[in-house]
Amino acid sequence: MKNKGAAILLCFFLGGFGAHKFYLGQIGLGVLYLLFCWTLIPGIVAFFEFFMLIFTPDDEFNRRFNRGSQSQSYTSAKDSTSALSDLKQLYDSGVITAEEYEEKRKKLLKNL
Repeated sequence: MKNKGAAILLCFFLGGFGAHKFYLGQIGLGVLYLLFCWTLIPGIVAFFEFFMLIFTPDDEFNRRFNRGSQSQSYTSAKDSTSALSDLKQLYDSGVITAEEYEEKRKKLLKNL
């Protein structure tokens, strides 16, 4: 799990060499920063990225670089459980057929 504070520090101190890009899993951009570090352009870009990282909300940072946070996956599981319960009620009341129920149930379970 990537830490926002570590990414900010790497961007500030070693941003011109792309260290923060390597840390955040953007290997291609990190190599590009390394190739052009002698031009000082990556250092200027890293200066702006430093402030972008500072002002990025934690949930946005986690969504982009940690593929969502653990609390989001818990909420997703809770929502899927609730949807399964609602689906079962629709089936029991006769609103949907058995085939529809099984198809939608499989999709919900696959998303967990």
